[in-house]
Amino acid sequence: MFIEPFCIDVPESALDDLRRRLQHTRLPEPLADQGWSEGMDMNVLRELLAYWSTSFDWRAREAELNRLPQFVARIGEQRIHFVHQRGVGPDPMPLVLTHGWPGSFIEMQRIIPLLTDPASHGGDPADAFDVVVPSLPGYTFSAPFPQTGMGPYEIAGLWQQLMAGLGYERFAAQGGDIGAGVSTWLGVRFPERLTGIHLNYIPGSYRPPLGETEPPQTEEEKAFLRRAAAFGEVEGAYAHLQRTKPQSLAVGLNDSPAGLLAWMGEKILSWCDTRPAIDRDWLLTNVTLYWLTNCIGSSFRQYVEGSRRPLQFDSKQRLKPPVGVALFPKELPTPPRSWVERCYNVERWTPMPRGGHFAALEQPELLAQDIRAFFRSQRQSLW
Repeated sequence: MFIEPFCIDVPESALDDLRRRLQHTRLPEPLADQGWSEGMDMNVLRELLAYWSTSFDWRAREAELNRLPQFVARIGEQRIHFVHQRGVGPDPMPLVLTHGWPGSFIEMQRIIPLLTDPASHGGDPADAFDVVVPSLPGYTFSAPFPQTGMGPYEIAGLWQQLMAGLGYERFAAQGGDIGAGVSTWLGVRFPERLTGIHLNYIPGSYRPPLGETEPPQTEEEKAFLRRAAAFGEVEGAYAHLQRTKPQSLAVGLNDSPAGLLAWMGEKILSWCDTRPAIDRDWLLTNVTLYWLTNCIGSSFRQYVEGSRRPLQFDSKQRLKPPVGVALFPKELPTPPRSWVERCYNVERWTPMPRGGHFAALEQPELLAQDIRAFFRSQRQSLW
């Protein structure tokens, strides 16, 4: 495996092109009082576009991101971008953090120092981690897979090779959204390599075996399935489109920064605990990264591939590594503990007081505290 340092350096011509496109945006006229009821609020979008085209300072955001220690690894023919921040403590535990859609590696920007240097943030240096944050293939600076049939299962194999190439024979995994699926597949495929798995989302494709030999569904589990179905009916159009007809959608979003912002921004802002919880500079940095790296189409691939190889367990099959789950109240529909425990080896289950889908971004302190607490017990079992 070949590794080299990486620095973000966007040519000025690309920024000029973005500003030109933004200044020539043509928006549809909404109906009166339409608001968020049928997608992105056009008034909010107009304000964001005005700021993006005139006042948003990409160079300042670029310099901020370049303070993260970034690298590119060549694993076989695959190019993977990642952040690698070493911990400050007596024996940092290796931890790979995996983001999801419509996020990127910058979801983890605020939580990295809380995990790598807990003593500087009111914590115990014994809880320090060596943190690795890869960009999913086809997201921002990681190359897309060159062929079909490459999903979260295969990404888990890449992460295992990446961590081994960095010298970590055993490591921990954490993730939400697609990252929760990748982390789970790591536990399925390489249980002997993992010290544990921490999740702030249960993979949407996860279905335990249900049949005559399995315990009957509880009322709480049935209620969860009804909630999930209702969510899919009202809010799930994006996922259905991204896994069935992604190419047609990608053409429009890849050609219009306003369209890209509306599609991604509506999900980011509506999935957080309260809409102002994510500031506009972070939102626009994330969308700008997608725009500049031409990656919206390749980011959809994990919806296609994940649906073709869902996380379905055979009867009596269980995930061996210990699992901790942090439950944020505004997360997408989350199954009860009994549902997860049908196949996951759940050792910690923590309801959180606030937070939504982007936990590392919205509530980094709460998430970091729970990650530290869960893996503290795993460190003790190793000792």
